[in-house]
Amino acid sequence: MKSARAVSARSRSVAIGLRAAGAMALALVLASCSLFGGDSGAKSPSTPNPEIADAAPADLRSYYTQKVEWVPCESDFTCAKIKVPMDYSKPDGDSIEIAALKLSTKSNSKKGSLLVNPGGPGGSGYDFVRDAGSTNISEKVRTNYDIVGFDPRGVNRSAPVTCLTDQERDASRAKTYALDTDAGLAEALADNKAIAAKCAEKTGPVLGHLDTVSAAKDLDILRGVLNDGKLNYLGYSYGTFLGSTYASLFPDNVGRMVLDGAMDPSLSYEELTNGQAKAFEKAILAYVTHCLDSSGCPLSGTPEEAVGQIQDIIKAVEADPMSAKDGRVVNASMFVSGFILPFYNDDNWPVLTQALGSALKGDVSPMLRLADFGADREPNGKYSGNSTFAFGAINCLDYPMVTDTAGMRADEQQLRQASPTLGYYFAYGGTNCKDWPYQSVRTPAPAEYKGSTDIVVIGTTGDPATPVEWASELRKQLGTAALLTWKGEGHTAYGRSNDCIGNAVDSYLVDGKTPADNTVC
Repeated sequence: MKSARAVSARSRSVAIGLRAAGAMALALVLASCSLFGGDSGAKSPSTPNPEIADAAPADLRSYYTQKVEWVPCESDFTCAKIKVPMDYSKPDGDSIEIAALKLSTKSNSKKGSLLVNPGGPGGSGYDFVRDAGSTNISEKVRTNYDIVGFDPRGVNRSAPVTCLTDQERDASRAKTYALDTDAGLAEALADNKAIAAKCAEKTGPVLGHLDTVSAAKDLDILRGVLNDGKLNYLGYSYGTFLGSTYASLFPDNVGRMVLDGAMDPSLSYEELTNGQAKAFEKAILAYVTHCLDSSGCPLSGTPEEAVGQIQDIIKAVEADPMSAKDGRVVNASMFVSGFILPFYNDDNWPVLTQALGSALKGDVSPMLRLADFGADREPNGKYSGNSTFAFGAINCLDYPMVTDTAGMRADEQQLRQASPTLGYYFAYGGTNCKDWPYQSVRTPAPAEYKGSTDIVVIGTTGDPATPVEWASELRKQLGTAALLTWKGEGHTAYGRSNDCIGNAVDSYLVDGKTPADNTVC
């Protein structure tokens, strides 16, 4: 699992981590417009459904019955802000707003709303539906549902985690730490502590309430104000964790739920990281095997020798950071951040080949562009999102992490064994949370779904971010569920795999036909 907040040169490289669905891996695979029109006229207020209001918890009824105005925005879409409690243990206290964007169907046979989470934690569902909803969600589904993307609490437009200025973010990413030394680890911890203090100061008390359980409770309020008796939901990657959390909390409210690129909620942070490290090493071998069989591959020899050449260039950048054409220095952490991004969608392997070829010739500019994309940095030096900070803040609440030196050192050795190429860069995630101002609020445990509605879980055999084994485990935990497996490479399957997966998901979402359990596509 990634460690994204920040300053750890080793853990920051995994900042892509579970942040986004494979369909969002690179801008070149996104479409910027929608095929379906939204409510382009006046404001469209939603009137609470009395049945939904009556079923809402008494102390939260005012949130479920709030009148929400959907206003035209973002070309073909409508947008709204939904109030939710900042602290669910004090529903009469302060509230925050969740930003949502809707792609409305004009069909008279609408089945309701389909809420979408692209991953993370820290991914923007608002941006995903706006930028990729019409390309990654089929026309059949878009005809039958209003597609709703939202920024979970702490993300972008919804009480966002705010920590550093753009200049400070550049400076933080440019720092390097020898975390396998006591001095390097101490320096990283000191910097992380300073950043944590800035996060607390700039974000405010909501920083202590960004956990996934709270986000799942927000999801049910969103369902209520959309006047849906059941939650219809498509979650990718971390979105599967959010979805399974919701199913455990609100089993009777589960409608048609697809969990693609599944996470296993029973695993510790360290177990998740180890599994991801193994999966990335497997994906690297698959990539180099493909590269060696393709024209223009800058690698040579056997697949194992080619992997060694990648390890060599990473070590070279570790020893002597390289300058990009714009004069910025690219350290090993930034290099690795760029290197891992194309693995989220094998359609982008040619981009990786080009970046590796340039790096081997001394030009790291293409790799820097990949790293910047993953860090939300625009070419003009501005940062367009806060996914890095949101990821760290949410994970520090969701997972009790190993933060003592001996434990982190032992974890590093295990990660090196799991991934000789990247293991070091997955280590020391605990440095991000050791001095975080809020303690974790969750103990990892299996999902406990007691509902009667089938849930569809999807895994991809070559997924580097959410290993396919996690999908099988989540399916077992959910009980009333069906498992789909895609034999493919990259992160997640729906919207980027094949008709077998696409038709199965569409038939489930639109026609209510659950695919046969253990279907392999």
